[in-house]
Amino acid sequence: MPTTAVDLGCGKSCRNPFNAETCIGVDVLELDQPNYFRCRLGIDGLPFAEGSIDYFTAFDVIEHIPRVLWRDGGLINPFVSLMTEIHRCLKPNGVFYAETPAFPHGVAFQDPTHVNIITEETVYYFCPKALAQQGEDPNLLLEHGKNYGFKGCFSLVDQQWRGAHLIWKLSKLA
Repeated sequence: MPTTAVDLGCGKSCRNPFNAETCIGVDVLELDQPNYFRCRLGIDGLPFAEGSIDYFTAFDVIEHIPRVLWRDGGLINPFVSLMTEIHRCLKPNGVFYAETPAFPHGVAFQDPTHVNIITEETVYYFCPKALAQQGEDPNLLLEHGKNYGFKGCFSLVDQQWRGAHLIWKLSKLA
């Protein structure tokens, strides 16, 4: 069965670490390339059908997605909206892989376009069941995620550090 990967914030070239048969790039840049979509991540919906994507990747991009914006006279949560869209578009058990500079490392703050500071705990708003393994109540953060508009639930496959970058590997719960 053919597989499809989407590289969010790809710039001019797509990364395909899962070796999917089709790799699609998504970025805010205006490019005339095959398998490329222009999209304002977190503001626009992703241009894919529900349950149609095997893999999403985001290399050095989620730190650029605002947590809160005023739009049309009200607050919106673009980062939460993006995570909901990724969940919507993934097939059951599909994978979201992200690498981002994160707190407490200074590189998380040095770029003035980094508006979404990620910590090791950020993932639990989207993967609350991982908290149960640590003796925490997973419903607590799941409710927080829902309060901010997150629709879905991921399983935390892996979270680790590579230098100042925090790496997430999440799987969509069926």
